[in-house]
Amino acid sequence: MVTLNVVHEPLSVRIVSTGNVNRVIVHPREVFYPAIQDLAAAVILCHNHPSGSLGPSREDREITKKLVSAGAVLGIHVLDHLIIGKSGYFSFQKNGFLPEDDEIRDMSLKDLMEET
Repeated sequence: MVTLNVVHEPLSVRIVSTGNVNRVIVHPREVFYPAIQDLAAAVILCHNHPSGSLGPSREDREITKKLVSAGAVLGIHVLDHLIIGKSGYFSFQKNGFLPEDDEIRDMSLKDLMEET
């Protein structure tokens, strides 16, 4: 994750979680803890797909929605979520996969806190 200040200049690059060959467990509290420590105004999320596939999985889309919503509650804007593969990268923002404001409002606190 890259944490950013209010003018979107990088503050730090942080490793939030390390998974196994095909899965990683992430929770909003662990993801945003470094951003809170940095007093970040925004973040860019990033993870790799060891398989090389650039397409977001169902789990990728679900956790992104949760993280964007949690960030909104904290006042930390998620600017993008990048998936890195052998052949390049996939940008949730450029491909229209970041949730819209109405989707964020529709999420309950319970939705945000469920383990993914």
